[in-house]
Amino acid sequence: MEKFLSQIPDNFYHFLIVTVFSLIIGLSQRKLHPINEDSRLFGTDRTFTFIGILGYILFIVEPVPHFFYMGGGVIISIFLGINYFFKLRYFKDFGLTTVIIAIITYCMAPLVITQPPWFYIMVVVTVLVFTELKETFSTLTQRFDKEEFLTLAKFLLIAGIILPIVPNEPFVSFLSLTPYKIWLAVVVISSISYLSYLLKKFVFIKSGIIISGILGGLYSSTATTIILAKKSRETTALKNNYAAAIVFATSMMYLRVLILILIFNMELFQLVLPYFLVMLVVSIATGIVIFYYKKKVDEVSEISLLRDKNPLEFKVALIFMLLFVGFTFLTYYTVQYFGTGGLNTLSIVVGVTDIDPFLINLFQGKYPVSLGVIAFASMQAIISNNVLKLIYGLAFSGKHIRKPLLAGFGVIIFINAALLLIMYLTM
Repeated sequence: MEKFLSQIPDNFYHFLIVTVFSLIIGLSQRKLHPINEDSRLFGTDRTFTFIGILGYILFIVEPVPHFFYMGGGVIISIFLGINYFFKLRYFKDFGLTTVIIAIITYCMAPLVITQPPWFYIMVVVTVLVFTELKETFSTLTQRFDKEEFLTLAKFLLIAGIILPIVPNEPFVSFLSLTPYKIWLAVVVISSISYLSYLLKKFVFIKSGIIISGILGGLYSSTATTIILAKKSRETTALKNNYAAAIVFATSMMYLRVLILILIFNMELFQLVLPYFLVMLVVSIATGIVIFYYKKKVDEVSEISLLRDKNPLEFKVALIFMLLFVGFTFLTYYTVQYFGTGGLNTLSIVVGVTDIDPFLINLFQGKYPVSLGVIAFASMQAIISNNVLKLIYGLAFSGKHIRKPLLAGFGVIIFINAALLLIMYLTM
């Protein structure tokens, strides 16, 4: 096959590629506009094909500096400008999409000749996708409120501007804590929270209890547990749904922590992956069993519970940074003066707070303890946090979901403790 392809002249191959891709782009324009709109268009399938062919001919007939090609581009732009002027004058059509796509089609020749195949194919695919998604984007923008772009700007600010410029020098000589590591932890947690927020707001718009639990677990399984437990008191129906959603939120905690380990400590990730996969499967399976156990036929109505809350509030980031720095110093002195036993005790106590700052600190900190000790402490913190969520669930929920909730968390905590024992005996 390679021998056959090598015998095909480059000009023939490039001409064929440019022609086919230009035709495909033109066909996409034909499909996008109804037949009765053809009179106001610059052109569609054949016109775009000829634009691509013209660009190819003018690009190859004269080598650098390609004056013919540039002149052809100017002429095409003039015709496009005249067409756009009359569209504005007679049809009040302000759309520039067809004009821009025609110019991109004219640029296909140099792309095909000078760039690798993956690049010009990506350009064509992007043009086709964005052309077809016109109505989707129109619908999507209607869901944006006035704060939406501000939220996006905040995310771009903390991830794309602040992170690259903060220094990576330690605060103190005895710790590896740097402004860059602190802000990187904020960016990672904000990214996961922002992803959960976007899924809830734009993908699962009318999500029910179960989806709310899953997406909320990516953000904060503890907060989601409290919200769902309180909501369950408003109705005696859907007890399976509420209890299962709380368990699913906890399963997403295992996924979130596993992602954090993957980002901050690859060696630790390879060590704990089997344990976390088991807990992820067990927690999901437990949620499924609870959801379908003695489920009533009419138990199908769900309501969206979790409000679309901005996950990038400044005070939230500030609290996270303070907790992260505090846990860094606390962990250092605990290991320094009390050793492994002190770290294990601290991990249990930390379970009653937000465990993410403590865990990220463990994952990327350079402490004089083995990976096994860090893995053990992480699992203990998770178990402690699960116990806390069980207490919250029982305290805030209605009586009708306490039994399945207790059973679900009982299974999760028992299996987690068994894995912790296995980890202790094998490490």
